[in-house]
Amino acid sequence: MADDRELLERWRGGDRDAGQALFERHFESIYGFFVNKCESEVDELVQATFLACVRAREQFRGDSSFRTYLFTIARHELYRALRTLRRDGDRLDFLETSLAELVTTPATRLGRNADHKRLLEAMATLPVEQQLLLELHYWEDTDITALATIFEAPAVTVRSRLHRARKALRARLEAGPMERAVDESDEGFDQWARSVATRE
Repeated sequence: MADDRELLERWRGGDRDAGQALFERHFESIYGFFVNKCESEVDELVQATFLACVRAREQFRGDSSFRTYLFTIARHELYRALRTLRRDGDRLDFLETSLAELVTTPATRLGRNADHKRLLEAMATLPVEQQLLLELHYWEDTDITALATIFEAPAVTVRSRLHRARKALRARLEAGPMERAVDESDEGFDQWARSVATRE
């Protein structure tokens, strides 16, 4: 099976089937990135992400994986969509503003069990950047290097932000009852969050 870089080079050379194969390979992850944030616009945002990739495919230098590049585009598309929801003209600060302040999320409908439901609801109350960091870290198993690329920030900054996001999420979750006990260590918390958050 061809890897992403091979498919990209073939696509750049005019092989449309290679481009289609590349999109099909990453569609589920990109769809999942948007599904619990802007439910009514998921299809539009997925399409916008892939269209932006089509327009910019020659600009991808290969400094990161193609998957990381796609998530970077998806993040920009999400921020663009969220800015259109702000009617008061104020500038949005995604390090401060949460999705719960901007949109009604389908978290309660997505919950497969009480812990999963609480995790989604707690994530939605975090600032957008913290939510995205945790989702990519837990659900997409994205490492610090890739997160630094996606968020266009130094790795040390991303590591610090991820630590603060984990701490904020833990504080929100500890405010209510949980079906399963959560390990006190960061590693234990990460394992628990991944097991609860994993999409079927």
